[in-house]
This record gives sequence, structure tokens and C-alpha cells, in this order.
Amino acid sequence: MCKLCWASVVVLLLAVVGMGYKFILSGEVVATADGREAIVLEPAERDMVLSEMREFLVSIQAITEGIVNDDMASVVTAARAMGTSAPRDVPGSLIRKLPLGFKTMGFDTHTQFEQLALDAEQLGDGEYALGQLTELMQNCTACHTMYRFETAASLQEAQ
Repeated sequence: MCKLCWASVVVLLLAVVGMGYKFILSGEVVATADGREAIVLEPAERDMVLSEMREFLVSIQAITEGIVNDDMASVVTAARAMGTSAPRDVPGSLIRKLPLGFKTMGFDTHTQFEQLALDAEQLGDGEYALGQLTELMQNCTACHTMYRFETAASLQEAQ
């Protein structure tokens, strides 16, 4: 009887580990001809992610403009808008589809925006902020090098 219990525990544990890998670590990705991983999303989910990326660009442009105009208050406002304290309403269904590397990079990007805002507020040094922005944008470049977004329909059309 005890062997049956232990076998059941092992099977359930393997199922939980497998589901954890599928839903937390791997996401829903497929390899593409251009060497990037395509993250497969529903059209509304894809639009949400791309919208946030456009918001990153808007903030980066505002930060750059603030630095050029020696307006550190604008730098703080623009950076904080994309920082970790900014409200986000990302559905769990979307988070599940994103691979761990993408989630890690995204969280790090928000953290760097937050740190840039804090340092700009406390130090008021445009050159330092520009250095932070340069480092932050390495995440943008890496992400666009590694990933692209597709819908199931667009993948079927491509085949």
C-alpha cells in the first residue's frame, strides 16, 4: 500500500514540475527562420506587449529630451512612468505565455527605469542619467534580437 502512495506522490510531483516548466519557464515560443524565438500570443495580448514597448520608446525620448534641456524633473517623470512602481494590469494568461528570459529582461528594464528616476531625482546629473539610459537600452536591443511576437494565425499563414 505504501509503495502505491509513494508512486502516486512521484507521479504528481513530476506532473507539477512539468506544468511549472511549461507555464512558468518556457512560455509559448517557437523557433523562427531569422534565429529569434517567436512568442505566440493572442492578437490582444500581442497588442498589449507592443503598446508597452512603444511606451518605453516614448519615455526614452522624453528622458533624452530632458537631459538635453537640463530638465531633470522631466527625466524623473518620464523614467518613473515606466518604473516598477507604475501600475500594470498584465493578465496571468499573458504572463504564462512569456518565456522566463523575456520576463526577467522586462522586470530588469522596469527596475532600471525606476533606478534612473531615483538617481535623477537625487543626483540631478544628466550625464549619469544618460549612462544609465545607455545601459537600460541594452535590454531593448537584446530583447529585439532574441524575440518577436506572433499570433497563431500569422504563424499558420507563414507556413
